[in-house]
Order: sequence, then structure tokens, then C-alpha cells
Amino acid sequence: MIRIAMLSFWHVHGKDYARAAEEHPDTEIVAIWDEVPERGRAEAAKRDVPFFENLDELLAQPNVDAVVVDAPTSMHRDVMVKAARTGKHIFTEKVIAATQREAEEIVREAQHAGIKLVVSMRRLPHASTRAIKSIIDQGLLGDLTLVSVRDAHSATLPTPDNPRGFLSDSFLDPKLAQGGVLIDMCHSVYLTRYFLGRPESVSATFGYLSGRQIEDSAVVTVRAANNSMGIIQASYAVRAAPFSIEVHGTEGSLLYSEIGIGELIARRNRHIETETANSPDGKLRLFSTKNGSSDWLVQAVTDAAPDAFDQWVSHIQQGTTADENLAIGLDLSALIEAAYHSASTGQSVTLDSLEHAS
Repeated sequence: MIRIAMLSFWHVHGKDYARAAEEHPDTEIVAIWDEVPERGRAEAAKRDVPFFENLDELLAQPNVDAVVVDAPTSMHRDVMVKAARTGKHIFTEKVIAATQREAEEIVREAQHAGIKLVVSMRRLPHASTRAIKSIIDQGLLGDLTLVSVRDAHSATLPTPDNPRGFLSDSFLDPKLAQGGVLIDMCHSVYLTRYFLGRPESVSATFGYLSGRQIEDSAVVTVRAANNSMGIIQASYAVRAAPFSIEVHGTEGSLLYSEIGIGELIARRNRHIETETANSPDGKLRLFSTKNGSSDWLVQAVTDAAPDAFDQWVSHIQQGTTADENLAIGLDLSALIEAAYHSASTGQSVTLDSLEHAS
């Protein structure tokens, strides 16, 4: 049994990961720390486990094998470096850190300690993601020319119950979160990187439609070495935009879309449970000059991988390393850092110009 300590419930998915730890047959929660003691004590009381107000004291406990990090992004470097140096395996909410330098330092400490580190990028194991990557790898699209990914919901739009939107002021605190919608809803960032490869340069434009201190809309363009392009869209300020992926190349194109979180929330608020005929259908459509068809064909989307938490547990048990996960996680931090720098300066930023860990 892998004995886990939950490190903070700041992140909106903290309770989801606690549930994952409680439901997995090979893990159990044995301790909790939180930078907000009242919140941590309440979560510990629910689970009848000890609460530690001092992080160092918790990490010194011999009955803690691993930690799940849902602390504010601003604390990721300090929390994870401490955890690694005490030999605790780490599962962390994305991003690893808000800068490439800090992310590299965390990964280096994990490797030096020999512990297993996995970043939760929940869309990487999805069947749709795997199917799209397989199509690209088979060469059915030819040389890629454009990747476009959109992920959006209505977090900052008012509702009768939440006039400022459904995310808390603490979660949208720019100092704690180290940014807004782009660093939180970074699924479109790491998916673009996964399909396109590691870009060379980044240009970003942010919107502040809700009047919050954080950006609630972001459009990011990236350019790869072969001049292929990526368009990344993220927003807290749309009511029902579907999640969507487009990949285009010299020999074909593919399209994928599914009902987005914003529409699901809107449906729930209106007590609507059924989809309409015009709803995004979650089907992957491919046109390729290489498959012998002159029409768009629906592709099977069935082969999902285990989710990130289950992968982490397997790496601990089998003594393996999440090499691809960490490579994408490091590039995600670099792309995020470059995008925020670009948005603040109005200039394109190359990833090679970012500071590395020494």
C-alpha cells in the first residue's frame, strides 16, 4: 500500500485527487498539510487522518511514502523540492512550475532522489488525444502545417448563484496562481506541444473581460522549426464553446470537438440533461489523400490510456520513470513562461531565451 499525504487543497481539483487516492486499491491517505490551516484541518477531520501545520514535520514522517501536490502554483518549487529531498514520490497538478528554471530544478531534484514524479495533464491519456497522435505518426496528414486547440468555459461569467463566476478569488489570485486562464486551463498548450513538437517561439495576447486581475482569455501562437504553426485558445469567458482540435497538413486534415465544460454547466443550470442533434459529437473526422477516400471519414476513438494518477502509482510500483510526461511537462512550463512574457512585452519570445536551472 502506498501511503499518501495530501499537500494542500488550494487547487480546484484537490478533492478530485483525494478521491482518486481513496478509491485506488493500492493507495491510502495518511496525512494532510495545507498552507491554510483551517481548510487542512477540515479535510483531515473528514478523513480521520492527522493534520500537520508544519510541512517539514509531515515530510519527516516515516509512514508517508508519497505526496499529492495541490498547493498554489507559487509554492510548487519549494514544496516539491522539499518533498523530493525527503524521498517522497510526487504527483502534482499542472504546471510543474510557472518558469522553466523552477520546473527544471524540481525535475532534477526528483531524478537525484530517485523518486517518481508525474504531472497531471488529464487530456494526454484521453482516447481522442491518442487517436490524433496515432494519425499524425502514421503520416496520414503529411507534413504538419497547423495545429489549433481550444479549451474554454464560463468560470468568470456571472450566474444567479455566483455573480463573479464559479471560481474563488483565492484560486484566481495572480500571486498564488502565477497567472490566469492560460496557466490553469493549459490543456490546449500541452496538447499543441504534443501534436506539433517543441515550438521555437511564442506570441501571446491576453484579454481581461471580467475586470479580474488575471487574464480570462488568451490566444497564443507558436512556431516550430519547420515553420508549422500552432494556435492555442483558452478562456474563462465563454458560455458554451466546445472543446476542439484541428490538425492540418500537406496530405490531410482532422477535426475533433466535444461538448465543453461551459455548455455542461449551462445545461445543468437549465436542468437540461439530453444533448441536441447539433451538439458537438465527440467524433474524430479525417480527410487524407493517403487513405484512398475522397471524403471525410469518422475514426474510432476508443483506446484511452490509464489516467495520470494511475500511471503514477504504476511507476512507483514498477520502478519506471514517466519520461514522456516529464518532457511534455517541462515544455509546458517553458511555453507558459514565454507566453506570459510575450503578453507583457508585446513581443515574440523564443524558448531558447528562457533561463535554465543552473
